[in-house]
Amino acid sequence: MTAHLVERMQGFGTTIFAEMSALAATTGSVNLGQGFPDTDGPPEVVEAAVAAIRAGDNQYPPGIGIAPLRHAVAEHQERFWGLHHDPDTEVLITAGATEAVAATLLALLEPGDEVVTFEPYYDSYAAGIALAGARRRCVTLTPPDHSFTAEALAAAITPRTRVLLLNSPHNPTGKVFSRTELDLIAAVCVAHDLVAVTDEVYEHLVYDDAVHVPLATLPGMRERTITISSAGKTFSMTGWKTGWVCAPAELVAAVRTVKQFLTYVHGAPFQHAAAAGLRLPDAYFTGLAADLAAKRDLLRAGLTDAGFTAHPSAGTYFLTVDIRPLGESDGLAFCRALPHRCGVVAVPTVVFYDDVAAGAPLVRFMFAKRREVLEEAVDRLRGLA
Repeated sequence: MTAHLVERMQGFGTTIFAEMSALAATTGSVNLGQGFPDTDGPPEVVEAAVAAIRAGDNQYPPGIGIAPLRHAVAEHQERFWGLHHDPDTEVLITAGATEAVAATLLALLEPGDEVVTFEPYYDSYAAGIALAGARRRCVTLTPPDHSFTAEALAAAITPRTRVLLLNSPHNPTGKVFSRTELDLIAAVCVAHDLVAVTDEVYEHLVYDDAVHVPLATLPGMRERTITISSAGKTFSMTGWKTGWVCAPAELVAAVRTVKQFLTYVHGAPFQHAAAAGLRLPDAYFTGLAADLAAKRDLLRAGLTDAGFTAHPSAGTYFLTVDIRPLGESDGLAFCRALPHRCGVVAVPTVVFYDDVAAGAPLVRFMFAKRREVLEEAVDRLRGLA
């Protein structure tokens, strides 16, 4: 680690995703590590971006985002979740959900403040909290169903707690928080006057009988919740980095104040494309979920045949496995060796834990790939059994 790096960012080196994707490239492995699809999204969305470029929408867009996308986001929130947002004061367009989370944390937190979140956590949460000079306090999700107790959540709250950061559907576990769990989280936020920040980028990638319930829809939460999502996962355009924030006007104003000094604005043509995507018919969203559920089932069956214990996954691109049935216990070492052993790349879940012992034997695989790619990965993994 460079001596020039500020102390609060020491320990944040190259992300595990970059490391594993580089390993996939050098070994010719099937990359089931980093969470991006290997096909483009709907052609209507692609053509909307091309049309915007050809129409000359290539200069700085408005700082809060173009009006067509802000209105499309507001319509989407009303259409799917029954949440009303003023597109002019309660919607902010960002450079993906990652920037939205970072700008929100930088806007809300003073040095020494605390953020309660659930582990395993997406790695940018830890970095964003550190950038703000704040501290994270984690509630551990316990396999196989990744549950938590009211007592554990209550114990994480201190007088310095200012924000509760929730990701549902949850990366890396695939957990979709239940209404009962969300009611518990909402009660804690209200009782302690916390701002809830919800990362809902996988809101449409929910399977089986699971139901995504935005935290902002619960009693007492609309006025204290910053809801974050993006076009990347829903429309399989992760490289476009187009996200948004929905919240009461005063919270959006706080986030906007910071966001304008991070990226200032974000690619105008992609904003037009995201607006087109959000207005696609319901059949697109249900079809996407059905396709991914089938791919999840294919990969889960293959992982089980290979000897892993596969934990439930009700949403996202991901499922988690326990490597101990294979006689392994160190997920990081296992993932670094796996490309050389059978030509498949996965991600060690331990890097998303403060409780290293809890995460050590767990590994994340992703299934948002073409069926033939997943079938090839399954064939290679069978050599481990």
